[in-house]
Amino acid sequence: MSRKVSKNTAKARAAVEPRPYALQEAVPLLQKVKFAKFDETVDLTLRLGVDPRHADQMVRGTVVLPHGLGKTKRVAVITSGDRLKDAEAAGAEFVGGEDLVEKIQKESWTDFDALIATPDMMKSVGRLGKVLGPRGLMPNPKTGTVTSDVAAAVKEIKAGKIEFRTDKTALVHVPVGKLSFTAEKLVENAMTVINSVVRAKPSAAKGKYIKGITLSSTMGPGISLDSAVADAAAKA
Repeated sequence: MSRKVSKNTAKARAAVEPRPYALQEAVPLLQKVKFAKFDETVDLTLRLGVDPRHADQMVRGTVVLPHGLGKTKRVAVITSGDRLKDAEAAGAEFVGGEDLVEKIQKESWTDFDALIATPDMMKSVGRLGKVLGPRGLMPNPKTGTVTSDVAAAVKEIKAGKIEFRTDKTALVHVPVGKLSFTAEKLVENAMTVINSVVRAKPSAAKGKYIKGITLSSTMGPGISLDSAVADAAAKA
C-alpha cells in the first residue's frame, strides 16, 4: 500500500523541478516551500562510491560547522581528578567518573547528545558499548571524543562540531542547520560538510567518489544538487 501524501507535501514536491540544482539555488527553494509550523532541521545526504563492507573504504570524520546547528548540544564527560572541574568549567552538562559509568550502565541513561571520555576511563567506558553503540554515542579517538583535553573537546562540540560516517548503504547523512538560518549560513555550513567529506576520501576508493548529493528538511522535499558542488569541493 502506498502512503497518502498530504496536500502540503505534494505542493512542496511539485515546486522542485526534476533537475539538479546549484546549492545557492536549492537552499532558498527549500525555505520557500516550507509548510511545517516548527523550525525544521536541514539535512545533507551524500551518496558515495565506496564499499562500506571494507574497513579501508569507511568514511568517517568530524567537522565544526561555522554557524552551528541552531541548538546547543548536551555534553557528558567521563573523567577523573582535576579534569572533572575542567569539564564543568567548559560547559559540560553532566560530569562524573565511575558513578556516571554506573548510571549509564544500570539505567541505560543517555540523556545527552555527545559523550567525551579521557583515556584513563576507557576501560570502564568500554562496558557501555551495548547502551552507547546503537545510539552512536560511544567515545572514539578518531572523532576527538576520547581525549585528555576535555575542555577543548567540550567547547568544540558546543560550537557546532558534528560527526559524519557512511552507513551500510554508503550514504552519509549530516544536519547542516535550521530552516530559519539565513540562506548564506546554510550554504556555508553545507559546503563545509561537503569539503570535509571530500577530504576524508579513502585511498582505497576507486572511481567516482561522490555520486550524488541531496538537500532536504525534516518535512520538506529532497532537492538534488548539481555535481559541480562536489567538483568545486574537490578542487578546494
